[in-house]
Amino acid sequence: MVLASGAWVTYAVGEWRGWWADPLVEDAPVARPAAVEPLASGLRVPWDLAFLPDGSALVTERDTARIRKVAPDGTVTDVRTITEVPEMDGEGGLLGVAVSPSYEQDNLIYIYFTSEVDNRVARLRLDSQDPPEPILTGITRGQIHNGGRMRFGPDGMLYVTTGEADDRPSAQDREDLNGKILRITPEGKPAPGNPFPGSPVYSWGHRNVQGIAWDETGQLYASELGHHQLDEVNRIEPGANYGWPKIEGTGGEPEFTDPIVTWRPPEASPSGIAYHDGKIWVACLRGQRLYRVNTDGSSAEQLLTDEFGRLRLVTEAPDGSLWVLTNNRVGPDFDLILRVTP
Repeated sequence: MVLASGAWVTYAVGEWRGWWADPLVEDAPVARPAAVEPLASGLRVPWDLAFLPDGSALVTERDTARIRKVAPDGTVTDVRTITEVPEMDGEGGLLGVAVSPSYEQDNLIYIYFTSEVDNRVARLRLDSQDPPEPILTGITRGQIHNGGRMRFGPDGMLYVTTGEADDRPSAQDREDLNGKILRITPEGKPAPGNPFPGSPVYSWGHRNVQGIAWDETGQLYASELGHHQLDEVNRIEPGANYGWPKIEGTGGEPEFTDPIVTWRPPEASPSGIAYHDGKIWVACLRGQRLYRVNTDGSSAEQLLTDEFGRLRLVTEAPDGSLWVLTNNRVGPDFDLILRVTP
């Protein structure tokens, strides 16, 4: 039995396997990066960041629905506001951004945002004020668990993370777009070679994936926000089921894939991740720190703990540094981009 909100609640072990597992990482040793410097300030809940070929970065702001451009020297300029994003009071808004692998030819960027009716993926050109062109729609929106990270993979396909929008059974429904990692073409169609023919679903059984990254071999990893017990980093395999809501953390069940790393949410709440110098780097919201960990889940270390507040994203910059987004800071500087030299 579990005591929750002053009342005794009984969970059936068969439906909540893994909830009583110990985290795989506890009391990770503290490490120090070679250097940390604030690069840019004045951002309002920045959510994602993607680099352009010229070395500048596009940053999305969740609540203002602005796309902003940050030069390598930290100068911030406004690009445009996505007016299709309604006023939000939850976790939705303007979320992910990705730059076309053929940007120098097509000038396309891709965004993930909450509309009046759903979450969707659209594309647009920075040199145009035309409305974004939706390429994938019908992802259920919610007050929480909207997913929203997007990255082009080594194969040139667009990978999109979706949350279960607080509708837990959707994660176990392969016909539902929510609670998944999706793999689509740049035009928004199911990508060739997907594990379920004709479907954009690449992996399923997810609660709320907010970070994806590949190592040099093309192996995909993803961070996932847990419920009350265990946050995760998973090694993603095509067609694999990661267990939510039947399992949180390590369940040891053959029909589900266990994570390679788990933490208690107060020490993590992982968001964006990066692969850099042979390790997975994880930005943490509630935990207010960076982790770096080997790809087999070993040798975790924590950095920047409680120094800069909630961390939304870590990503590798063209110069080999890591750029880190802070979240929910207050004025006068509001949120920052930190340049971290590992």
